[in-house]
Amino acid sequence: MEITTRLTREVDFSQFLTVLRRTGTPAYLPFYEHIASPGFIAARTGTPFDRMSPADDGYWRIYVDFWLGMGYDCVPMEIPPFYPLPSGHGGLSEESEAKVVFRTMADFDAYPWPSEEAPLDFRPFEIVAGLLPAGVKIVGGVCAGPYEWASYMLGTVGMAYALADEPELVARVFGRIGDLHVAALRRIASMDAVGALRQGDDLGFKTATFLPPALLRAYVFPTYTRMAATAHAAGKPFILHSCGNLAQVYDDLIDDCHIDAKHSFEDVILPVEEFQRQYGRRITPLGGLDVDIICRADEATLRAYTRRKIDACRADGASWALGTGNSLTNYMPVQNYLIVLDEGMRATG
Repeated sequence: MEITTRLTREVDFSQFLTVLRRTGTPAYLPFYEHIASPGFIAARTGTPFDRMSPADDGYWRIYVDFWLGMGYDCVPMEIPPFYPLPSGHGGLSEESEAKVVFRTMADFDAYPWPSEEAPLDFRPFEIVAGLLPAGVKIVGGVCAGPYEWASYMLGTVGMAYALADEPELVARVFGRIGDLHVAALRRIASMDAVGALRQGDDLGFKTATFLPPALLRAYVFPTYTRMAATAHAAGKPFILHSCGNLAQVYDDLIDDCHIDAKHSFEDVILPVEEFQRQYGRRITPLGGLDVDIICRADEATLRAYTRRKIDACRADGASWALGTGNSLTNYMPVQNYLIVLDEGMRATG
């Protein structure tokens, strides 16, 4: 079955809220993704989106139309903070111990941190808000989380040394990043067009977390707690996207940080349906379909796989939203993802 047109349906963000808050059965199965790569958006929309800048005319219109054209009742978006980076550096996507920001406390003291009043550019949220039809909301947050920014600015090796030799530097870096992220989230949460808050922060790999749980509790989770409290004070849920094996800290995230939903699942770590079985009464899982299967499977196999996930994750009235286990990648065939969504639209509420 070739799916090339818009996948349309009557959408209502309150249905996604029902899933996030686990307050009943939604009228339809909501969809959720953390991010879509510029290449995937370009392929789906038939535009040069992957060669455009957020400052270009039409960029945000294409972005909003991309999500609306697939039956979404939310537009996920995140904007990076104003953290100046070393000259010639490629940004968060570039790992380089030679280009870290903080090696000493003097580096920290000299760094031009943004103000808490303007930690990032909020205009994209306002632009997107003006493009949304009734019934659709933004799920908004800050690009990259406190752990990712701290490990990047200190360096992976640098952080390891600093934890032993200069723990005060580590504490100050995490503390300042946390303050700025929470300040940004407070402003985002105040926007009427924003229906839920989010934070992406990859904490682990296949078998464990990057930092021991005790250090996450000391440096990272206090910021998550403040973020969730900020969202809840505005009457909005808080979603955490985090890759890796977080088995040792799920209770912390749920019971202490009070996050409402978790995104990013890998079958080789913990299938989303197993997470649902273990934790679904306390937190909402989002997505979880294996990206490799979506990329490689034929239509019949992909529909059967999607249906199994839907049935397992929604068994006995459990709350869940359909989506990938990670993101919409450049190399994912658009047609295959549309098959997944089409199967989701066939599910009852």
